[in-house]
Amino acid sequence: MHTMVFLDTDTMGDADLSPLRSSSTPLQCYPYTTPQQVVSRLQQASIAIVNKVELTAEMLKALPGLKLICVAATGVNNVDLAAARQLGITVCNVRGYADTAVPQHVFALLLQLTNKVQQYHQAVLEGKWSRSKHFCLLDYPVTELANKNFVVVGYGALGQASAALAQAFGMQLIIAEQPGATACRPGRVPFTDALAQADVISLHCPLTTATEKLFNAEVFAAVKPNALLINTARGGLIDEAALLNALQNGTLGGAALDVLTQEPPAPDNILIRANLPNLLITPHMAWASAEARQRMVLQLADNIQAFMQGSPRYQV
Repeated sequence: MHTMVFLDTDTMGDADLSPLRSSSTPLQCYPYTTPQQVVSRLQQASIAIVNKVELTAEMLKALPGLKLICVAATGVNNVDLAAARQLGITVCNVRGYADTAVPQHVFALLLQLTNKVQQYHQAVLEGKWSRSKHFCLLDYPVTELANKNFVVVGYGALGQASAALAQAFGMQLIIAEQPGATACRPGRVPFTDALAQADVISLHCPLTTATEKLFNAEVFAAVKPNALLINTARGGLIDEAALLNALQNGTLGGAALDVLTQEPPAPDNILIRANLPNLLITPHMAWASAEARQRMVLQLADNIQAFMQGSPRYQV
């Protein structure tokens, strides 16, 4: 008989977890789990559900009864996959649950950068419109998206969905080839050439050793000075010090980030502390619409059921 433990249910907000309880398998839920609590809480578990709790090789070796790790996310950087494979532990993630939520947030961020909605709203509240001699305020420049180049870095489901929205706004789509690729696939543009043409760059690639700090000082120096960077993927894709320097020096027009290298960030994070008008930061919530979180729960339940039937799905 299997026993399930969900180590960080607070990351699911108010999502209905009842689909996970629908089977005869006991489920123990913890709102939050520290690294020191992981092994003791999973000691009797054969199935672990985690969102961002880290499962290291040392932890996994101390859990001989663990058979399945269900990651409540697409990214699995928090699990030592090599150790899990060596120990015969199946690891499954969830996919496609946020294919509408994340692209929507990409454009919420982008439209704030281009239409300055918050700045104009604040100006109205401060009475600037009421004091205006004219019927309108034009204090903040607004930029149209139509005919601008939208460069996608990472053309999986989220990249494709974001690209479709870009095209609906009349933008020109450019799909960047992987950096350092020796050949360019049909329909793609070499990485450096794509960035040189970009008015907007949207990141949707995974964080790996090859992509860590992919956007560094050298890359920022190669883009247009008015280009906008949107990151809803992983914070580690960006060298934060280089980004700050590019924004302050005017070699990058603006950036909007839903992710940072360290999450939650330190209070003195250099990007937060800078408080720049052309930098937006949201707290890793692009994925978290009510609908997306519920789709994730249903996928987790399906993954667990498939594993129990001997046919794991979404295995990584």
